[in-house]
Amino acid sequence: MRRSVCILLAALLLCVLLPGTALAKTPYKTYTVNGYGEVQETQTAYLAQKALSGFGEYAFDSPRDLFVTPDGTIYVTSRYKTSGRFSTSGACVLIGNAQGELLGTIGQGVLEDPTGVFVAGDGTVYVADLGARKIFVFNPDGTVKATYGRPDNPLYGDEKTRFEPTKVAVNEGGILFVVCNGNTNGIVEISPIDGGTFLGYFGTNFASTDFRTILYRAIMTKEQRAKSASNLPNSPANLDIDERGLICTVTQGDGPRTLKRLNIAGINLIEGSRVIENPADVATGNHDNIYVADTQGYIFEFNTEGELVFVFGGKGTDRMGLFTTITAIDVDGQDRLYVLDRDKARLQIFERTEFARQIHEALSLYSTGEYTQSKGPLEEVLEMNSMFDVANKAMGRALFQEGAYEEALAYARLAKDKQGYSDAFWELRNVWLKNNITGLIIGIAALAVAVIVFKRLNRKYRWTAKLSWIPQRLGRNRTLSNLHYAFYYMHHPIDGSYGIAREGRGNWIASTILLVIFLVEFLINKYLCGFLTKTVQDGRYEFLSDIGMVLAVAVGLTLCHYLVCTINDGEANIKRIYTYFCYSLTPYIVLMPVAFLLSHVLTLNEAFLITMVRVLIWGWIAVLAVLGIREVNNYTARETTKVILLTLFTVLIMALLIFILYVLWAQVFNFIGSIYGEAVYRIGK
Repeated sequence: MRRSVCILLAALLLCVLLPGTALAKTPYKTYTVNGYGEVQETQTAYLAQKALSGFGEYAFDSPRDLFVTPDGTIYVTSRYKTSGRFSTSGACVLIGNAQGELLGTIGQGVLEDPTGVFVAGDGTVYVADLGARKIFVFNPDGTVKATYGRPDNPLYGDEKTRFEPTKVAVNEGGILFVVCNGNTNGIVEISPIDGGTFLGYFGTNFASTDFRTILYRAIMTKEQRAKSASNLPNSPANLDIDERGLICTVTQGDGPRTLKRLNIAGINLIEGSRVIENPADVATGNHDNIYVADTQGYIFEFNTEGELVFVFGGKGTDRMGLFTTITAIDVDGQDRLYVLDRDKARLQIFERTEFARQIHEALSLYSTGEYTQSKGPLEEVLEMNSMFDVANKAMGRALFQEGAYEEALAYARLAKDKQGYSDAFWELRNVWLKNNITGLIIGIAALAVAVIVFKRLNRKYRWTAKLSWIPQRLGRNRTLSNLHYAFYYMHHPIDGSYGIAREGRGNWIASTILLVIFLVEFLINKYLCGFLTKTVQDGRYEFLSDIGMVLAVAVGLTLCHYLVCTINDGEANIKRIYTYFCYSLTPYIVLMPVAFLLSHVLTLNEAFLITMVRVLIWGWIAVLAVLGIREVNNYTARETTKVILLTLFTVLIMALLIFILYVLWAQVFNFIGSIYGEAVYRIGK
């Protein structure tokens, strides 16, 4: 007992003395995305430190938006209730600080339903008022400086195009960018000149469509198209503007284009960020990073390229760090996050951890071109989490800029960064070619001379003629002869099909050997091909499932095709069908090693050559299979098409039946297992 007490006291003492030791566990987990696009847990990036329900005697009531200045002054658009002897309520912009102190109010008696707020560098406050359908501009002392209503410009739209501002942002030139409720034309751009000049629409989203919609609309009548829902682009949900004037927007239901970073020309600088189903707000950070808050309670952090760095938060009602319905997010100059929860009427403040601080420092240095300086923070991050692929990728790119191509290659491989790997490999290949080009040319020339000399000497001494007995003897072996015939079938499928149907070419052993060779090459190419063309994760091998899949396809396709051919008066038996299917794999056996070798020496810029080889392989296989079906069964072109479609349908039905049987047997085994477990429990009891 005495020893246990000593150990416990020592552990408590270490927790007190060691800096950075967390005594309380956060109610949420922090995740990142690895190079394969998989979400994985990582160290906590932000800790919830404080929650505010109002400023001073003003309590939040359904708060809608917030803006935080670099010095930490907080502006919240909200309805409010005051406590005390003379309680009041209304709507305005509440100004406070992180300690919950009230610093002032703006818009009392003027604003009706403020939904968006933005504060310029000179202290001017811009408020989007959905109830009044106006943008109010206030001086720092709270007096009204200007108001902007619906633009009186025919380019804005017809009378049905209403002006219902919900969010607003302003650049250094005083140009207003306004998100309007239901306006699918884009962000409204207003100049303060002449009392508000409509400049046009900015950052218009694209209408998404699919093949089914196009097909339906093509066969509809004019009346049906008029009654159907119009295919209009989604309206932006929120926006923010960074210190360089780049505008970030979020749009609900826009798929991989949920988050955009638009330059002055309205061109999106982020291609394919992670899909966020219900984005509520976006905020630009101090390190070229972007924060997006989801209404479901999750906070996403992206780097300047739109790659996910962190995601944390979640649904909850009582614990700090969890939310009910997020409506706004912002960040101050000290990288504190401020998150507004409408349903809880609460503002939560988050402090970043040392892990997040190192990430920010590294990414900030890297984005500004200070690659050497970024290596230090990146090393610190990788010491904390060596599998943090965002840091591995940045480290690889930094080493590449320094010319350390071998190390850059290793980090790019670790981060699954194919573009970085390709760039580093390109440089290493150039260095190798420069160092070995002379020897390579000499070797090729020597090989060519050796071939010429051999041919001349062979004509004189007839060396190869003396070995002619070898192919003759091998040709007497039926299996070897049929294996050799597969290559003849590859080049002459019509004549080769005649040999299968009429001359007895092909047997079970030769066809199975070809299938085994195909399977071996398939596994080698899948798991050992070059990194740039590899489609499976390193270290994950599924040999049994791969072998089972290939064998199941071969057996199932052969049986289903045999059944269809039997019904449709085909002349092929099951042996012939199996033979010409296996013989059709010969192009893969011959050409896939070429693609395999190319995958180890080509970069992404040259990968189209590998794609061409693979397209040639599978196209060749398809041609051989179709001609084999036609010639061996003596079908017409129409009958061949019919049999192919019926075969595919039969395979689909067979796969469905197997799946149903698998599910049923799984239920049976689970039932038996539960009964066994219950019996063991009761006997033991």
